[in-house]
Amino acid sequence: MWFGIITIFPEMFSSIIKFGIINKAIKKTILQINFWNPRDYSKKKNRSVDDYPYGGGVGMIMNIEPIYLAIQAAKCFIKNKTKIIYLSPQGKKMNQKDILKLSLNRNLILVCGRYKGIDERLIKNCVDEEWSIGDYILSGGELPAMVLIDCLVRVIPGVLGKIQSAEEDSFSKNLLEHSQYTRPKKFLNYNVPDILLSGNHAKIKKWKLKHSLGKTWKKRPDLLKNITLTKEEKKLLLEYQNKYKKKI
Repeated sequence: MWFGIITIFPEMFSSIIKFGIINKAIKKTILQINFWNPRDYSKKKNRSVDDYPYGGGVGMIMNIEPIYLAIQAAKCFIKNKTKIIYLSPQGKKMNQKDILKLSLNRNLILVCGRYKGIDERLIKNCVDEEWSIGDYILSGGELPAMVLIDCLVRVIPGVLGKIQSAEEDSFSKNLLEHSQYTRPKKFLNYNVPDILLSGNHAKIKKWKLKHSLGKTWKKRPDLLKNITLTKEEKKLLLEYQNKYKKKI
C-alpha cells in the first residue's frame, strides 16, 4: 500500500515510521510512505502557506495553490489511480467498516490541513473524501492521518503475524474484544478464568464470544443496535447479563 502525505510538518510522521508495525511493514516493502510539503510550492519569500480569509474573520486559511501543486506532484509520482482524502473535523467519522473499505485502495493521498483549514475550492475539485477521527478539534490533520495509516496498516495482509490478530480486535465485528489474560495464573490474589486454562477450544471460543458481547453491552451498548444477533449470541449475552446483575 502507498501513502502520499501532504503536510507542512513531515517530521511529525517519524514517530510512527520508526516504530511498531508501520516500521515493520515498510521494511517488508508492504508499505511505502512519501511526503510533499506545500511550503516547497509556495511563491512567497518566506515559504508561508497561509493567508487571511475573504470575508474577514479570526484565523488564517491555507493557500490553495501550494496544496494543489503538492497534490499534483504526488499524483504524478505514483501515476496510478489514487484516492485523495482530506482529514477534517467536518468529515465523516471513521469506523472499522470504513477502514476495511478504504484498505481496498492501493494508493491514498492524505491531505493534512492546518490553521482554520483549506480553501473550499480545493475540497470541491481535488478531494474525493473527507474523514474525521472524532468530534473534536486538533491543531492539524497530521495526527488524524497517523491514526488512519495505523488503522489501515493493521488490516493489510502480511503485516500482523496472524490475520486473526486483526480479525479479533475490538470493532472488527462491531463488538468490543473480550477480556485478555497472560502469565502468571495468579496475581494479587486474582486468578485467570479456569476456562482459559482448560485447553477445551470449543468452550474457550464460546467464552470469548460471550465476554465480547457482554463487554459491548456494558461499555458500548450503542454498537449492539447495529448488530443482528444470532439465537446463540442472544443466549450467551443473556447469560452474561444475568450473571453480571447478580454481582451488583
